[in-house]
Amino acid sequence: MSDILVLLRPRVLSFRNAKNSSAARLLVFGGLGAAFWGGIFTVSLRILDYFQSIEELGDILAWKLLSMVIIIYFSLLIFSSILTALSKLYLSRDLMLVHAMPVPARKIFLARWIESAMDSSWMIIIFTLPVLVSYGVIYSGDPWYFLLILLVMLFLSATASIISAIVVMITVIIIPPGRIKSIFIFLGLLLFLLLYMAFRLIRPERLVDPEAFSTALAYLSIIETPSSPLLPTTWAFNALMTALTGRAASSAMDIFLLMAFAGLMISVAVIIADAFYARGVSKSQTARKTLFGRRSFDLLPRLLFFLPRPVQAYTVKEIRTFFRDQTQWSQIFLIGALIVIYIYNFKVLPLERSPMPTVYLQNLLSFLNMGLAAFVLTAVAGRFAYPAVSTEGESFWLVRAAPIRIRAFLWIKFFIYFVPLMILTQILIIATNLLLQVTPFMMVLSVTTMMLVVPAVVALGIGLGAAYPDFNAENPTQVVTGFGGLVFMMLAAVYITVIIVLQASPVYYIFMSGLFDRDLPMTRWIWIVGSFMLILLLSVLTIVCPMLYGERRLSGLGRDM
Repeated sequence: MSDILVLLRPRVLSFRNAKNSSAARLLVFGGLGAAFWGGIFTVSLRILDYFQSIEELGDILAWKLLSMVIIIYFSLLIFSSILTALSKLYLSRDLMLVHAMPVPARKIFLARWIESAMDSSWMIIIFTLPVLVSYGVIYSGDPWYFLLILLVMLFLSATASIISAIVVMITVIIIPPGRIKSIFIFLGLLLFLLLYMAFRLIRPERLVDPEAFSTALAYLSIIETPSSPLLPTTWAFNALMTALTGRAASSAMDIFLLMAFAGLMISVAVIIADAFYARGVSKSQTARKTLFGRRSFDLLPRLLFFLPRPVQAYTVKEIRTFFRDQTQWSQIFLIGALIVIYIYNFKVLPLERSPMPTVYLQNLLSFLNMGLAAFVLTAVAGRFAYPAVSTEGESFWLVRAAPIRIRAFLWIKFFIYFVPLMILTQILIIATNLLLQVTPFMMVLSVTTMMLVVPAVVALGIGLGAAYPDFNAENPTQVVTGFGGLVFMMLAAVYITVIIVLQASPVYYIFMSGLFDRDLPMTRWIWIVGSFMLILLLSVLTIVCPMLYGERRLSGLGRDM
């Protein structure tokens, strides 16, 4: 164990050296985090309180929601852990130095796995914790329940990360290192299957379609049906549920199963690492092929002939860099799969069984879909646009030496990510609106709103990514988990929420006036126009201000290099 602690010491020292952050930065960081934590807690509390008001069915729905939360939590951990484990175990810059030390491969693996587990799970734990705490408040949980929350999250995180590490080690051995890009394709497809399986285990259509069952008793029995008793998520759910219902002995048994399974998987991983880890690291250091050859990009200068030569050269360089980095382009496959699932969910909505008028429900869902699509956009922009500046790495000095200003550098980054993200978002909006058969007004409103939201979110990502760069990060996933990444996610969420709130009342009155063929008074039209002008002003400021802020901060950093 002493060898593992020595290997972890540089990481501990890096945290200690990070204490020189300004008080204002820590205050903003803590304040935004506390606000979002409190928001999730409040929403969870209100949902559970509403469930409590439903006789007989309320507790069943609450337990089903808890099961869904745990399955989603575990799926997100798997998603994050696979990418982080691959980076920590095989793509880190200091691997050759570490493996040259007189330490067995299994101890190096354990030290790297501990770092990977912390990096991949801390944010998911923080934002899942308020949901579980709200259950303890509603169901008057005792101190044992709140301790159990920490144990469940700890063992589930350890299980997810160690399973991911095993998958990565086996994959690296099976697939030739010269085609390491195939690993990412394989992992992307694997993650897609895991997410789909988690979605089908939840079986959400059963919750909204009681008429599909011959009797109410059959409906309730389907909702109450637990998941497979062999899954760690089932043990975690049973531990929390039994603790809330006063059965401490049963919860202790379930938490023991979680702990024993995590320990078993760690033992299996150590055996595999002792046999294959060092060999996999050696193979991963060989030369790697790229997705596209040199001739694949020969047409780019001709297509970008209208740009000044320095800007044209840097734009071509950005596109080449993106497609030559397997950690970037390979995730396009996963995003495409998620888009299909997103659109398919709208296709299977049982709108005709709703007690609301269909035309009203269709347009209501279309309006809410704008916010949902904007949050999907934020997640994708956080993965691609925000780390764009940091991916320059230690070669950022070349950007400073090039005959191109920092402002042009940032706007090149902006447009490279703006165009594909605009296409992605418009596909989501138009396809779902066509499936919902919304009115022409809602179609035009949705498309126009996304034309404002996309550049604003991308500018937030590029600007804040330039203001808080991490040129020493080993992968883009690590960049977005820092202070700037969290600020970007929160500010983007606040911006989207404000846009939706400002649109809510004007859209309602315009839609109802068209539905019932009524004229709106002039005062209301003035208010509607004022709301949309405020949305336009807010969007313009969200585009300009982060880019100027990022330019100023990055220019100052460049002078210090």
